[in-house]
Amino acid sequence: MELHEYARYDAIGLRNLIRAGEVSAEEVETVAREALAVANAEVNGLALPLFTPALDHAETGPFAGVPFLIKDHGPVARGIPFSIGSRALQGAVARHDSDLMARFRAAGLVTLGLTTVPEMAISFSTESVKHGPTRNPWDLERGVGGSSGGAAALVAAGGVPVAHGGDGAGSIRIPAACCGLVGLKPSRGRVPCGPDMGEPMLGMVYEFALTRTVRDAAHLLDAVQGPGVGDKYTAPPPRSGYADDLGIEPGPLRVAVTTAAWSGAWVDPQVAAATVQVGRTLEEMGHTVAEARPVLDWDDVMRCAMATTVAIASTLLLAPRQPDPAKLEAVSRRLLEVAKDYSALDMMAAFSAQNRVTRSVGAFFTEYDLLITPTLGRLPAPHGTLRYDDPDHTLTSWLQSIFDYGPFTMVFNISGQPAINLPLGQGDGALPIGVQIIAPYGREDLLFQIAGRLEQAMPWNHRTPQFAIGRR
Repeated sequence: MELHEYARYDAIGLRNLIRAGEVSAEEVETVAREALAVANAEVNGLALPLFTPALDHAETGPFAGVPFLIKDHGPVARGIPFSIGSRALQGAVARHDSDLMARFRAAGLVTLGLTTVPEMAISFSTESVKHGPTRNPWDLERGVGGSSGGAAALVAAGGVPVAHGGDGAGSIRIPAACCGLVGLKPSRGRVPCGPDMGEPMLGMVYEFALTRTVRDAAHLLDAVQGPGVGDKYTAPPPRSGYADDLGIEPGPLRVAVTTAAWSGAWVDPQVAAATVQVGRTLEEMGHTVAEARPVLDWDDVMRCAMATTVAIASTLLLAPRQPDPAKLEAVSRRLLEVAKDYSALDMMAAFSAQNRVTRSVGAFFTEYDLLITPTLGRLPAPHGTLRYDDPDHTLTSWLQSIFDYGPFTMVFNISGQPAINLPLGQGDGALPIGVQIIAPYGREDLLFQIAGRLEQAMPWNHRTPQFAIGRR
């Protein structure tokens, strides 16, 4: 198998080749390692050298033999060191697999490496001091979003067809939007979060993956969904296999579209136009489309965002060995200072804010079946636009800056509905524009039904990043 052939296939395509005996899993792994070396030289998306050998995995399973990467956002895979993008975390090694990692292994995914993140994984740009900027394969002078930035860059560049990601405020969907990928944030409780955490970041963090096709996302969710033992939240079981939902016609739906940010942040007209076009396409398919959005107080969103970042800091403050502040970036140091003074009353106020947002969004979905918004308010930003190591930032000003850039995603981390980014538009310089589709709680089936139709009606598989392997 040649590099250009490998990069042309999505995960299910590679799996099918392996099952048919047209190529061996060993041959796919060999070419994947070469592809990752070539792609990483351009985009700088690996946090460590590739694992040799690959991590243990099942020889059978729905993704047997498919190359895969995991994210450096905390303890994920047994025996693998992690730093969350920080120079201050030295010698931390995962003692056991997360429940989700165990399912990745059981699915047969061949884990080859660890991907870059911003420090503490609380930025919409992946530009840590530790690793330097991760570059966008569509334009190397632009960022890849965050915090699952290394994953997005390497999938888009053709290094692997699928990579693990985590989403605490948009950290799967925003990198997917920047890099022209499919990025699903599942419903709260759909994917296990244990065993070390019962309610990560107050229930506002979700783990899954970034893919190039809708079918890969659907098949992967089939492989890993369902509660873990002792999970605090359990999403309603799916009505059928998510991959099967791709062929189901959902019938006429009530679709709301908005391009106005709840915060009042500016939205690039190119991004707004791409979102409106998706609404028109759905209307042509026979759905009823109206301009509408949930009514909520942006101050409540910011209270929740502050609480989730404090929750990140608490894991560091409670650790046996404290990080060296001199090795932390400026906003991380601010975060630890704020966390030390954050009170129980502050946290209760955040829980009340979370409840208000969740109730408002839930009520909205009693009237509408889908909500369409931009994913990111702007085109992918040049490197250095977001300045995590700027000592002039307070934690409040930092959060405001990232939500000025990406104002549409955090609401649904708070409220728990499934949301997916699809690369349905292009802007200046052929840069990808992502559109976010949100469904009622537990209705990933509906997201996949609509996403599959949009993938056919507004296809993106013919678009290739300038620095992707298929164009070399």
